[in-house]
Amino acid sequence: MEAKYCKESRVVRTSRVFPNDVNSHNTLFGGRLMSDLDQVASISVLRHCRRDCVTASTDSVDFLHAIRPSDAVCFESYVTWAGKSSMEVFVKIIAEDLKSGERKMAATALLTFVALDQHKRPIPVPPVIPESEEERKLHETAPERARIRKKRRQKSKELAVYLTTNHPWD
Repeated sequence: MEAKYCKESRVVRTSRVFPNDVNSHNTLFGGRLMSDLDQVASISVLRHCRRDCVTASTDSVDFLHAIRPSDAVCFESYVTWAGKSSMEVFVKIIAEDLKSGERKMAATALLTFVALDQHKRPIPVPPVIPESEEERKLHETAPERARIRKKRRQKSKELAVYLTTNHPWD
């Protein structure tokens, strides 16, 4: 399977913040941002492997600066690393004040997707070739994040044994 460059999976999407997108603090609603994150990240993985994919985890979403109604929001995502069937996607979210032109890193996120075959089983994906300093740094630190992700998933499975799906009033 031929490796692919990070840039081949790059997605850039810019949108405005409208009144129905904000919370009671008059900043972008976090759930809206997370939905948009998943959308752009899913396009990146499809560009990388050209297969059906599912979100396996949202490893982190770090909110760094508030996004206001006067801002445009730019999402930039790309595949940083690939395991056998999984792909890590980095998303940076930049807020741009549309009147002043000032840009701030508003949030960063890491998500993991798994490629599936026609029977909904994991299928191998191409390796990733980083080029820029940012891409190389994310690529070289990805195996450690994958190890932590795997450990966290196992802990979640262990905890799930003790969780109930019954209503508390039953």
